[in-house]
Amino acid sequence: MRESVVATLGLGANLGDAPATVRAAVAAIAALPQTQLLRASRLYASAPIDSSGPDYVNAVVQVSSRLSAPALLAHLQTIEAAAGRERPYRNAPRTLDLDVLLYGEARISSPTLTVPHPRMYQRAFVLLPLAEIAPASVSAEALAAVRDQTVKVLEN
Repeated sequence: MRESVVATLGLGANLGDAPATVRAAVAAIAALPQTQLLRASRLYASAPIDSSGPDYVNAVVQVSSRLSAPALLAHLQTIEAAAGRERPYRNAPRTLDLDVLLYGEARISSPTLTVPHPRMYQRAFVLLPLAEIAPASVSAEALAAVRDQTVKVLEN
C-alpha cells in the first residue's frame, strides 16, 4: 500500500454561493478515499487576478492521502464537476476551482499537473490561508512579495 503524503490544496469560487460551495468542497475532500483532512483555513475573499467576475472566496486545506497526485487531482476534478464547474476559457469565473498546490516534497511536471503550483507564491489568496494552517510553509519574504494584494478574512 502507498505511503501517506501530506498534500496542500487550494480552493476557490466566485460564482453562486461561493462560501457555501467552498465549505462543501472541504467536506467532499475530507470524504475522499484514503484521505484524511488535517487542517483547513478560514475563508478569505479577494478580487479576481487575471480573471473577471465577483470577488473570489478562497481557502487552503492540508490532507494526508495515500492517493497518487494524479489520482488526487482526478478526484478534485470530480468534485469541481459536481459543483457545476465549466471551463469555457482560461481563467473564466468559476463555481469551484480546486488545485493541488503541494504534494509532499514532490516536483511534478506533466501536461495535467504541475507541483508545486506554478503561481502559488504570487498569490496572496493562497499564501495567507496557507500561512494560517502551516506557517513554516510560507516565508516572510513570500508574504512581503504579495502584500499589495488585498485579501480579507471572511467570518466562518
